[in-house]
Amino acid sequence: MSAGGSGGPATGGIDHNKIIIFGIIGALVGIYAAYFLVNAIGSAFSFIAGLGAICSIVWGASAVRRVSNYGLGTGVPSIGMLAIGTGMVASLFGMAVGSIAGPIISFVTACIIGLVIGILANRIIGMGIPIMEQSMTEIAGAGSLTIVALSTTMSGTFMIETILPNVIGTGYIAMIFIIGALSILHPFNANLGPDEHQDRTLSTGFEKGAIAVIIAGIVATTTAGAASIPTILVGAFIWYTAFSKFYEYIKRDAHKVVGTGVLPTEEELE
Repeated sequence: MSAGGSGGPATGGIDHNKIIIFGIIGALVGIYAAYFLVNAIGSAFSFIAGLGAICSIVWGASAVRRVSNYGLGTGVPSIGMLAIGTGMVASLFGMAVGSIAGPIISFVTACIIGLVIGILANRIIGMGIPIMEQSMTEIAGAGSLTIVALSTTMSGTFMIETILPNVIGTGYIAMIFIIGALSILHPFNANLGPDEHQDRTLSTGFEKGAIAVIIAGIVATTTAGAASIPTILVGAFIWYTAFSKFYEYIKRDAHKVVGTGVLPTEEELE
């Protein structure tokens, strides 16, 4: 495998179809559970949407891993930004017109846009990646669920009348764009190479998703409908667990890397 990929879909580990189910069901359950529990009991349960965001982020990271392994190289960051940009448009549309069905409409809209982008990339631009259409559909869908889930974590709801003043009007939507895109694109970008493994890459996805939840929890201090402390604590726990696992995988795989040591200084060469 080259630094950019092996020229085929990344394989090994957990079946990707299971990760798709985990991402979609986990995100939607987290979003809707947070919404209904916040309305019925109180804002303390807004953190559940953050768990949904982590599910969609891990799914997005897995989809990026599969398509980027064809050798996109520097296109890895670009595809993450494209995904979250597509998801942003679809999410705002879905939440604006969908009411209680907003997250689902956002997801379906994003998938349609992602599919169109994948078709254009392969058939017009001529990238020639066999799974481009499917992967772009997945990445866009994961991006939209991530945006809705993080918005719900910050505000306690996905209703547009609350999202507009608390997330969009405040500019926090830009923060969601950045942390969402980085969480989806960074895992494979940080682990690509000849010794890339699914478990280490996805553990990075969990870790980056947890950081996004922590940031959403910090933002929740400014809104009345969301709970900050539970969100930050849950995010911190998941981050510590995921990072510890990531470090274990690093130590496991490090024997395959031959270090050159510190390069000699100019004085030492003389």
